[in-house]
Amino acid sequence: MKGICLVLLTVIFKFGVLHAAAVDTVDVYSNAMQKHIKCVVIKPAGYSSGAKRLPVVYLLHGYSGNYADWIKKVPAIKQYADMYTVMIVCPDGAFSSWYFDSPIDSTMRYETYIAKEVPAYIDEHYRTIKAREGRAITGLSMGGHGGLFLGFRHADIFGACGSMSGGVDLPGFKTQFDIGKRLGDTLTQAANFANYSVTHVIETKPAAPLHIIFDCGTEDFFYTINHALHEKMVQMHIPHDYIERPGGHSWEYWANSIKYQLLFFTDYFSSKQ
Repeated sequence: MKGICLVLLTVIFKFGVLHAAAVDTVDVYSNAMQKHIKCVVIKPAGYSSGAKRLPVVYLLHGYSGNYADWIKKVPAIKQYADMYTVMIVCPDGAFSSWYFDSPIDSTMRYETYIAKEVPAYIDEHYRTIKAREGRAITGLSMGGHGGLFLGFRHADIFGACGSMSGGVDLPGFKTQFDIGKRLGDTLTQAANFANYSVTHVIETKPAAPLHIIFDCGTEDFFYTINHALHEKMVQMHIPHDYIERPGGHSWEYWANSIKYQLLFFTDYFSSKQ
């Protein structure tokens, strides 16, 4: 009996090892910033033995975070990569880049890095769908701003975009989260705070249609600006999925939210095959 149990456990162990997502940590060189930056790449089960090109979801961290946040704090994303047969890429957006090219600091060029350099690296080194129809981008908090900001400004790269608890309207937070360090003086450079906000960026509709999802907890300090963004999109006739549910600005909320967003993106990818 012990021998049978040992065999069964060995089979289960081998199956789990052979059929589980693999995680790479890679250095992606940024020509724009002249430095190497770390990035997590999650490959779904069967990637190594398959030949099919896979879609990619670019998943951004929040203010004060880094490239390893998602894999450490929501390890279930490895299972979701397996479940939906997608690659998940978690690039580093620095402590407080807000995912744009700073108009006052030429060393902070994270819009160029995330929207152009990282996808180029991933497409070169991994078996991906090398088209906007195979790419989505989303993130939490600062990364939620980045997901929508980059999605709208680079719709030629990303076919779908999203946000979780995103800081989507910057003027109300000028003195917080290092936003002033990235955009300048609140008086002489006040226009930057509006121009670099998602709420302004959506006014220039991209030529290619975007599939959009964003959500926010009703107890989140970013709730009001997310609800206002939803209403503005409705008024502008921008198709999108918007969800608000109980929750605050927390990893408990984001660990739940990412499940819905990955399903949304997977449906989008499937519709383009």
